[in-house]
Amino acid sequence: FQSFQNVGKEKNFVFLSKKIEPSSLLETAPLFDGLKKELAWNKFSGPTFTQSYCWPPVAWGCDVVAISHEGNDPLLYIPPVLTLLQESDYQALQNMSGVLIVCPGWKKAQLVFDLLKTFRKGCRRLNPVLIILGQNKEATSQMEIQGCEVVVTTPYNLLRLLEHNTRLLCRVCHLVLDEIEVLFSDTSEQVFTILDCYKKATAQAQGNLPHQIIAVGTQWNKHITPLIKEFMNDPHIVITVTEEAAIFGNVQQVVQPCMSSNRTAELIKILDFTQRNFQKVLVFTDSVTEVEMIHKALKSNSMVSLKKHRESTCNAKCVLERWRKMHSSGIPAVLVLTDDCLQSLGITDATWVIHFSFPSPAVFGQRLQSMSDNFCAGIKDSPVDQEDTKAKSVILLTENSSCHVPGILYYLKHAGAEIPEELYDLTTRVQESEEDKKFSRPLCASLKTFGICRNRTECPDRHRINLSIDTAQNTADEMIETPERVTILPLFIVHATNYFGRIVKKQKDQYAVLAKEMDDYFKVPGHRISVNTMEKSVFYALREGAICHRVQVVETPAKDEENVSKLTVKYIDEGRTSQVNSDQLLHLPTKFQSLPPQAVEIIVCRVKPIDNEVEWNPKVTDHINSKIKGKLHHAKVMHTLGKTVWVDPMVGVTNLPTMKIWINEYNIRSEILSTGLGTDNPEHVGEIRKLCRQRAVLDHAESLERFTKEDTAGLEEAASPQDPSVQENTASSNSPVLLDVFFLDAVVQTKEAEDSTVHQQKSCHPPIKWFQDDVSVSLRVQILRATDSKCEFSREKVTFSAYSEGKLYVAELELYQSVIAEKSTCVIKDTEAVILMVKEKKGAWCKLLKNKNVHVSLDFEHWEESEDERPFTVG
Repeated sequence: FQSFQNVGKEKNFVFLSKKIEPSSLLETAPLFDGLKKELAWNKFSGPTFTQSYCWPPVAWGCDVVAISHEGNDPLLYIPPVLTLLQESDYQALQNMSGVLIVCPGWKKAQLVFDLLKTFRKGCRRLNPVLIILGQNKEATSQMEIQGCEVVVTTPYNLLRLLEHNTRLLCRVCHLVLDEIEVLFSDTSEQVFTILDCYKKATAQAQGNLPHQIIAVGTQWNKHITPLIKEFMNDPHIVITVTEEAAIFGNVQQVVQPCMSSNRTAELIKILDFTQRNFQKVLVFTDSVTEVEMIHKALKSNSMVSLKKHRESTCNAKCVLERWRKMHSSGIPAVLVLTDDCLQSLGITDATWVIHFSFPSPAVFGQRLQSMSDNFCAGIKDSPVDQEDTKAKSVILLTENSSCHVPGILYYLKHAGAEIPEELYDLTTRVQESEEDKKFSRPLCASLKTFGICRNRTECPDRHRINLSIDTAQNTADEMIETPERVTILPLFIVHATNYFGRIVKKQKDQYAVLAKEMDDYFKVPGHRISVNTMEKSVFYALREGAICHRVQVVETPAKDEENVSKLTVKYIDEGRTSQVNSDQLLHLPTKFQSLPPQAVEIIVCRVKPIDNEVEWNPKVTDHINSKIKGKLHHAKVMHTLGKTVWVDPMVGVTNLPTMKIWINEYNIRSEILSTGLGTDNPEHVGEIRKLCRQRAVLDHAESLERFTKEDTAGLEEAASPQDPSVQENTASSNSPVLLDVFFLDAVVQTKEAEDSTVHQQKSCHPPIKWFQDDVSVSLRVQILRATDSKCEFSREKVTFSAYSEGKLYVAELELYQSVIAEKSTCVIKDTEAVILMVKEKKGAWCKLLKNKNVHVSLDFEHWEESEDERPFTVG
């Protein structure tokens, strides 16, 4: 049963498994009066089109599956479910939970819980509880939910709770699965475990208790079929998205690859088959010219063809009458039309749709809607069977198909269609092109924080390195040096593992000097010069109490009611942004602008939220914020890129100046894990290094390598928590290190290394990565398609030379320790040469070369430092 109903000026589509009279007015909706008043009080404008069809069957206590563009809106089910809880039958049920709502993640669960609290006033029985327990077993065992009529949680948390409270589901009358497509995509095993437990619990329940399962979402999912067949009782199915109804309705999707020049011939071949089988065929295109061309080609091939486009002389009613009359007479006529004519024709009984022009996701649904009378209404036991399929959609895929390819590919995979390789190839090219368009966007925050972006297609941000953005700008030479061990002062906490603050140096505290000078300067009233005209990207001063900050205007919105401009400014030495009044900004003298911005982004590695969540729970962020903000920490730098630094570990420290030692109080990663809401993320660092292994970044990094012997000595001292020289308390400030260095051998570049041989001056030096074990040292010489290669070994030296793409590459490396030349080998591969040298004495080398070489770096892909070797321990 399908119906079209006018709501305002738009036509809405609905596909129903059983007839439902919609409740389109709040006054007549099947809700109890108190809830209607509460909705009206909150300026609820509904019910919406989908709600008007969903509320009645839910309020009747029926099982319901609802698929809609608004399927992620909890108001699809909350009002009618709360109405059921107000019925007198429920007042007699003692110790019943009533409703269990399972959401795909903590954020959605929090939203549903907040909505329930909003409606609490209008309900006699409503004591909602939100259960987000994490992996803390003690908290799970102590969780008490008796007397809670509505429980909101996630699949993982519910299963943890069921381990300690197996009878929980016996007290549930209504099970709601929110965002069913996300639940089944990410946690199908957990959801079916819950459904099995619920089925057993309802079978064992005593008395004549009501039981209901409600599943709402935005997309159909293959797992919904077993949900309906095995766990639901003759459910009402409500689908208001044509494309999703087509999947449920068993519409066969076919992709036919062809050359653009051969598209018409391919179309005629397909139509020849449809006419022999008396199909009602629509051919869609987005061009008037193409309609005329197709119409003419069909007529020349003796096919009966009708046409309709915006320039047609024949109106829609005339075309429709001819179309129906021909088919009723047994004449297989083909109607060729543009998308903008479909609504005026109102065709719903076509059996075939052919997409001559590649569809956008928007017009794709409209085209499929023309076959809605032939959507199957029952649940299928097996995948699409061509013989049982009345409706068929054929897409002609050419090499010139549009940018909408990724969206259509996603739908076809979702529909279980057979997909040709040509579509995958075209999608890859389109996605690469789309990624190129994002090149000026910020680097994806999820990629930086967790090493992965779940949905690159939908993500608006960039997933490749852009050297002009990702490298630090306006950076003083002395601030480019980044030792591996640093002191960090976090000042602004974005979330549990992402902060902004300063990386402080123990030598000269430039920012402390600047801050004191600014405070002294602006204490004088005559120095506080207001700014009349604000410009973006310009530095200004902002006084907050006794403290003066340097800020940069990033946005200048309209004036407020009091005619005062509100500005968004960034605190360039802290990293946070804030809105301030324009009259708060002061002129900043040039002498205070010479020190580059001090704010650095800090990311703690190797930890992520549990349960495959994409964001940190606020409980974790609040805990870390209270623990670390404004306090000194020691950290080991794992990687740097521009003004972002990845650290592991990062340890909170306290200075005991009388004893000349630092005490490690806590490890941030351990603190996060102890909350039970975080888990290990071992791939994080590797993914970041893979991201940054692009040639341009490495070249830039090598040009910035400027370590000195003094810096290296300081680095080694910083590794010791008992270093007396680190006793100076730098909590007030310290100059940061801004951050384009890739750490190589941790050896000083000396004068001897700069004086390379004449032979080397006439050649290029290949990039080399090295790693070791106790027995051998491996070098990976990055050189493409090497020819005429030579590799000579001696006890303390290895010399490699080869030609690549017309250039001579030479590397002469004086080794730090001795090797056995006779047992050392070199293997030439397509993209690199691999040199394996056997150590004369077993054991780890602290460095590879006697002298620093900027072209040689540690191979982080193979090199991992054990936990025992790390410089910071807790306690």
